[in-house]
Parts: sequence; structure tokens; C-alpha cells
Amino acid sequence: MSDGPGTYSDSAGPSDRRRFLTEALDRVNAGVYAVDEEERLVAVNATALRLLARSADEVLGRDVRSLHRDARGRKTVEEADDAFRGRPSGPFSRAGESWFERGDGTLLPVSWSALPCEPDGSRIAELVFFQAVEQDGESPGRTSFPRRTLSETERLALLADTTAHLINNVDVEKSLLRVVELMLPRLADWAVIDLITEGDEVFRSLVVQADRGGTTVREDLQGPMPPVPETSGMPLSKALRGAASTLVDREVYAGPPDTGIAVEQRRLFEATGINTAAIAPVRGPREVLGAVTLGRTGSRHPFARDDLALLEDIARRIGLALENARHHQRQRQVAETMQRYLLPQLPRLSGVEMTARYLPAPDVSHVGGDWYDAFPLPSGDTALVIGDVVGHDLDAAAGMAQLRNMLRAYTWAREQSPRRTLERMDQALEHISDVHMATLVLAHLTVDEAGRWELLWSSAGHPPPLLVHHDGITHYLEEGSGVLLGTGMARPRADARIALPPGSTLVFYTDGLIEARGQSLDTGLGRMRQHAASLAHRSLNSFADQLLERARPNGNDDDAALLAIRVPADPPGG
Repeated sequence: MSDGPGTYSDSAGPSDRRRFLTEALDRVNAGVYAVDEEERLVAVNATALRLLARSADEVLGRDVRSLHRDARGRKTVEEADDAFRGRPSGPFSRAGESWFERGDGTLLPVSWSALPCEPDGSRIAELVFFQAVEQDGESPGRTSFPRRTLSETERLALLADTTAHLINNVDVEKSLLRVVELMLPRLADWAVIDLITEGDEVFRSLVVQADRGGTTVREDLQGPMPPVPETSGMPLSKALRGAASTLVDREVYAGPPDTGIAVEQRRLFEATGINTAAIAPVRGPREVLGAVTLGRTGSRHPFARDDLALLEDIARRIGLALENARHHQRQRQVAETMQRYLLPQLPRLSGVEMTARYLPAPDVSHVGGDWYDAFPLPSGDTALVIGDVVGHDLDAAAGMAQLRNMLRAYTWAREQSPRRTLERMDQALEHISDVHMATLVLAHLTVDEAGRWELLWSSAGHPPPLLVHHDGITHYLEEGSGVLLGTGMARPRADARIALPPGSTLVFYTDGLIEARGQSLDTGLGRMRQHAASLAHRSLNSFADQLLERARPNGNDDDAALLAIRVPADPPGG
């Protein structure tokens, strides 16, 4: 063991650089060590050697993860991996508490902060500063760290990390868990989030414990709660009504409970061993959304007013994120309801199978523009439509409804070819519709006296229909193509006609099945052709389900519609 000056690994750089770093680190009134990109210890100061009860030879060159232990002295490779993976660029944006194994085999509980280093040829990737802390022995069997007031830098870093996770993560539940993991064990031993649903019910949605160098979600303590009382003066009840934040201890809930919520809160304190707590309401811009409770099991380390102020800042950020998530969810539900309501019931044709699918976008901002349609015509033919209004969200859904109704009216009113109908639609779009641009395919499915099926169609800038023979041969119907609707360019359009082979399947689809960021259109079309060929033998419903699942590219954030038609394998009397 060495209590002398700190040491730098000989392989880390020139002697003057080693001397400068050693002298600088030895002036720091805390344990300090440096690690390289491979997580090996390459420098350590005298304070660190003294705290670890180790010599320089025992430390330098070792994997830093080999020092980490849990509260029972077991190696915690996972915890160490999490601590040192993916270093951010901001100063002291990571901090925590852990245990180190000393040279004599005892455990040293520490609080630590990490500072990433810019690469400069020194092999040092990160500096870690740590201090020893005393364990609280008042709660046997429970892990508890004595608390210290976070520095202003650490507070700002915690708020920045909290904001980043709440803004960047669409999944609110995952965001809340990550925020709790940032607070534990820095601020507390336990974190509890109670949320008020849109039906004014209270749900204990998250209970998390700081345990063994990590966190554990206690699902057994989560679940529905009694209603929020209007008259209760107990801290959690007041917070759920939006009252001011408060600091409490377990004696507050030791007396006879005045409401059901007080009963549940007393059970929480008993089950967790919480002795002191900070409770803050979670407010959105318009309403109270819940409450956050932080609890400490060490009675000698109660929360301070600074801790409560920090919790209030975090709760405000949680409230904004929850309100935003609920707003988007309401928009999504309205858009999906409108979209599904406007999608039609498919007509029944003798001998012909027909099915359709609609898959909403994962993001509400991409819901709304895709649709399919099929309806009988006065001549006995059947009109088939697939379309996509340019734009997203409710405006696109409303525009889709306008365009669908206009197309139905024009197609029914006059016995004319698809291209003529599209030309009339293009002329009317500018004057009697809110739709600026759209793509679509309009087709007529016909059958002659011998029972042979044909398709007559015209396309306005839409991806070409796919024809799948019963034996798996496929090709795209690229004829009859023209510019999308709404461009203002008066270009002639064309019709195309094809005889449909017996037992073949027609696939009309929107670009949500073939397009994705970073992928060419040809790649998407090739993938869909390949999957459609492999599914040709399936029943039509199975064909549609599997094609929708397999062909849609990973990472696609658009909605998708699909219309599939299968003609009879043999003509009547065949």
C-alpha cells in the first residue's frame, strides 16, 4: 500500500505530462482516477490510493469495473458498464453512488462525478472524482446513502438530463422511469409517481427503489389509489389537489388516517422504510396531473429546502411532458377515429375476394392522409381507389374526406374512363377543395360475358399497383401514369388496361409500405414484390396481414393503407 504521491501509468505519455498531471491531481481534496477508452485505470492520485487502501501497482492497468461492488460485496459488472458507457460531452453530467472494494477486502461507499476528456493523445478518456460516505446503519437490510446537497453544477446537469429525456422520448412511461433513475440515489432512496388519469382517478404508476448500485421497480407497490379527497390536509392529498410542495416525515402518517389515500401512503412508508420525504405536485399548463414523492430511509439525513426546490423544478418538467403527451394522444385518437370512420365497407362481388388494411402512423403528426375505397358503378363495374393526401394530421384526414367524396360523386355521375375523372378532379381541386395536392389510382374492375376479369386504370403520381399471379410471378402496373393532382399543370392523362390472370391478386397500397428514410424507392418496391410473391399461396386475409407486416420498412413513421383483390381461379363454367 502507498500513501505517497499519486501515480500515472508509464505507458500513458511523456514524463513531463505525467509529472504535471500527478501534481495537479494530488492537489484535489478528493479521490481521483483517470481511465482510458478501454476502461483501464491509467492515473490515480494519493487520496484515491489512501481511500482504496491500495498501492499504485495494484490499481494501474486494471479494468475499473473490477473495483465496483454492490452492498453485499458482489461484483456488479452491469452497473459499472452503465456508469462508463456512452460518455456525454457536458461537464459532470453523470454522477452517482456506489461501492469500491478496498485492498483489505472491505467495502467503501462513495459518491462520484465523472468528467469526460477531449482526446489529445494522452489516452485519458475520463476523470472520475469520488468521496467516501458513511452508510446509515439504522435500517438493517436496506441500502441507504447519506445525502449531501448537490452543487449548482450537479443540479443544472440533473435538470438538463431530465429535460432531455422528457423531450426526446415519445414513450412517457420510459421517460418517467429514466428521470427517476437520474434522481436515485443522488437525491433519495425511493421515488414514487402518482398520476391523475383523464377520468380523475389516481394511479400509483411508478415506485422505484435505489438498490445495490442500481434501481428496482417495485410493481407490488404500484396500482390504483383511492380518489383525491377535497378536504384532507395530508401532504399527498394536498399535492394531488395542486397545493404547495412540502417536506414530511413518517410521523405525519403514523396517526389515524383521514382518507383512503392516507392509508395507502402510510402503507408505502411502512413497506419502504421511508423516514423523511419531499412531495411536489405535478402540474400541467391547465390542470394538476399528479405528484412526485422522494423518500429517504436514513432519519439522520432529512431533505432540505434546496432539495424541495430541485424536486419542484423536475416536477414542472414532468408536468409539461405529460400534458404534451396527452395532447398528442387526444389528437391521435381523433385523427384515427376520423380516418377509420371514413374508410368504407367493401362491396361484395360474386366470385371476387376483397380485403383492406389501414395502419396508423406511430406519431400523431403523421396520421391522416392515406385512404382506400371501393364501390359499385351504374354500369355494373366496380371502382377501386387508393390515395394519399399530401400532408399529415387532422388537416390531411379532413382533406382526404373531401377528396374521397368528390371522387365518388364524379365517378358515379358520368360513365367515363378513369383518366377523364382524374382530369375533372384536377380542375375542381383548386376551386372547391381545401386539398392542395394528392396522389391516387382510380381503377375500374370489369368482367366480360365469358367471365374474364379486366382492370382499367389511371394513376395520378401514385406508386403503381402490383399484380401477383397465383404461381408467384409479379409485376408492377406502371402504365397509365401521370402527375399528381393539384400541380396546376394541364397535362393529358392516360388510361391503361390489362386482362387479369385467373386466381391473380391485385395490390393497391400507399407509400407507407415502401418508403423509409435512408432507403431508395426501388429498394422498397423490390422488398414488397419479393414478399408478395412468397405469399401468393396464402388466403387473401393472411396475404394482406403478412404483407403489411413484412413489407413495411423498419423505422417507417407514416401511415399505410392497402387494398387487395383476388379474382376467381377459373371463369364460370371453367
